[in-house]
Amino acid sequence: MREILNAESEEEISACFPVLHALRPHLVEGEFVERVRQQQSQGYHLRYLRDSRGVVAAAGFRILDFLAWGRVLYVDDLVTLPEARQSGCGGALMDWLIAHAREQRCDELHLDSGFPRHAAHRLYLKHGLQISCLHFSTKLNPNPRPA
Repeated sequence: MREILNAESEEEISACFPVLHALRPHLVEGEFVERVRQQQSQGYHLRYLRDSRGVVAAAGFRILDFLAWGRVLYVDDLVTLPEARQSGCGGALMDWLIAHAREQRCDELHLDSGFPRHAAHRLYLKHGLQISCLHFSTKLNPNPRPA
């Protein structure tokens, strides 16, 4: 049975590390809970999908207000463990995110995705997301501060 749960306790957040590490390999396990807690203090929410194998997918998001788009559910992270891909877990989380955005009276749902993530792009397009802009960035500090 699949469940989508809120990562609140230290144990739940820690259990999400292998999944988030698959998307963000720069993350350090010993710093992960503290980093998530810091982001939670800024409005970040971490949901995870658990099935008989354990935590197999996770989504991090925030609800923000923008002049450009109004109230937006912004997806920071959406990932399924490589061995659990093609099993509907990512789609289930995407369905949950869209429903939650509607419940929270959001005007839009947004996310950024790296160019080479073609399988993820297929999932997003299948769920009605459109490629609507390019995201530009620059590194301001070549040696980012530790978390």
